[in-house]
Amino acid sequence: MRDFDEHNITDAVIASLAQTRDARLKTIMTSLVRHLHDFVRDVELSFEEWNRAIEFLTRTGQMCSDKRQEFILLSDTLGVSMLVDAINHRMPKGATETTVLGPFFVVSRPDEPLGADISRGIEGEPLLVEGSVSSPDRTPLEGATVDVWQADDDGYYDVQRPELQSSVLRARFRTDAGGRFFFKSIMPAFYPIPDDGPVGEMLGALGRHPNRPAHIHFMIAADGYETLITHIFNAESPYLDSDAVFGVKNSLIATFGKHAGAGSGRILTYHFGLKPLSRQTESYPAAREA
Repeated sequence: MRDFDEHNITDAVIASLAQTRDARLKTIMTSLVRHLHDFVRDVELSFEEWNRAIEFLTRTGQMCSDKRQEFILLSDTLGVSMLVDAINHRMPKGATETTVLGPFFVVSRPDEPLGADISRGIEGEPLLVEGSVSSPDRTPLEGATVDVWQADDDGYYDVQRPELQSSVLRARFRTDAGGRFFFKSIMPAFYPIPDDGPVGEMLGALGRHPNRPAHIHFMIAADGYETLITHIFNAESPYLDSDAVFGVKNSLIATFGKHAGAGSGRILTYHFGLKPLSRQTESYPAAREA
């Protein structure tokens, strides 16, 4: 193994993988090396550009903590998260489409009874959320867990507001015998993803904004079904056509209509269908909850 040049080094690196025992790892690394080398040749990467890339990735790792995952932001903003999601969640008719988890899910969310107000006094336009959960054939799923979390009307999640003493605008519910759930909240606002780090610098250099359209996150789980991770987007929100993480799907855009009941406010009604598990499918990896 010597005398390598731009024409033969790729085959040499791939040959070095011959003793890899894990067949799937070998397949992945072979493709990674081939595509990475082809990219370097295609753009004729300079030493200065290569060093800047190493420095960028180093700073991306240094920005990560137990409260922030800059590499997930990088994956999200390059569309990789949504591509992986799409490949792994090909949904049958009657099942709700998925989208990215996002960086603001936390395991320590309160369990609440149906009808609870998850705003806990946070100011904003009142919102009533009514939903139902079923199999693709519309069989109601009783006892499904429904995790919800959202931004406030200033575009901040509770984990971004250190002055808060407890969880706000996030909770977990269980569906009733008819597969239904409902809770009170406030209207979410659009917001920028964290852009004070390397990923924000990248977006600025590319002339891209960091904003996400207004939405509510849902993670719904039931025995025998794939865990659904999705958002419901406000049809009136800006940035539906330029979401910084490419997460918008037409089926997930809904009208947050005027509430017909007493007082002011809005109402969101949405039906969720879950995909049955099979031998080839698994629930969403628990590791992403960390």
